[in-house]
Amino acid sequence: MNKTELVAAIAKDSKLTKADAEKALNALIGVVGKALKKGEKVTIPGFVTISKVKRSARSGRNPQTGKEIKIAAKNVAKFKAGKTLTDSLK
Repeated sequence: MNKTELVAAIAKDSKLTKADAEKALNALIGVVGKALKKGEKVTIPGFVTISKVKRSARSGRNPQTGKEIKIAAKNVAKFKAGKTLTDSLK
């Protein structure tokens, strides 16, 4: 499912217009991004917990040449599925 399909599904299920559903989705993405940037953890109970973690520097290989390269440290988002979401996959 891509963003357009997600917006259409949200609009249908919530009886919002597609424009309002897209605004809500964009607002959610923005709020979550800002919170993670500040180092806060975002939890939507039963659905997901998202947190910022620092991935340390490491060495890797260029798959084309096989040459060893250094991969710099960086911050990444860590996602943990909530119980309701996990149970719905069974």
